[in-house]
Amino acid sequence: MLTENDAYNKLASLCAGVESCKADLEEKLKRWEIQADMRQRILNRLEKERFIDEERFANAFVRDKFRFSKWGKLKISQALYHKKISSEAIAQSLGLINDEEYLEVLNNVIASKRKNIKAKNDFEFNSKLIRFALSRGFEYVDIKQCIKDFDDEE
Repeated sequence: MLTENDAYNKLASLCAGVESCKADLEEKLKRWEIQADMRQRILNRLEKERFIDEERFANAFVRDKFRFSKWGKLKISQALYHKKISSEAIAQSLGLINDEEYLEVLNNVIASKRKNIKAKNDFEFNSKLIRFALSRGFEYVDIKQCIKDFDDEE
């Protein structure tokens, strides 16, 4: 059984190395069987001392998932929602994504997938592209435009 100070020190050390959100840290405390009132005191102290910050976490999460994992805004938004990040922080963080860069990433995702799709006709080919891009969290309107742009180039 961890003491309150031991649990705090473990989480502070973790947060010093990687951005973490309150919901993830609370889950760790639950697994460590820390009582609810003690969990809340630890989390409040971590917030007060700026080891955890919802907006900073959301910004880092958006940068990571967009630039490295090539996720679209919808998938990122859903993941942040499940981490109990406020809708204001989610909107602010997603607003950091440049529209040109967003479409460029989507174009690259679609271009990469186009090389690996086998289909009997154009309809099936485009349907597979759309399903794939939707699963990555991109919006249908943007996907259709990117596919149209590719078709116009050919």
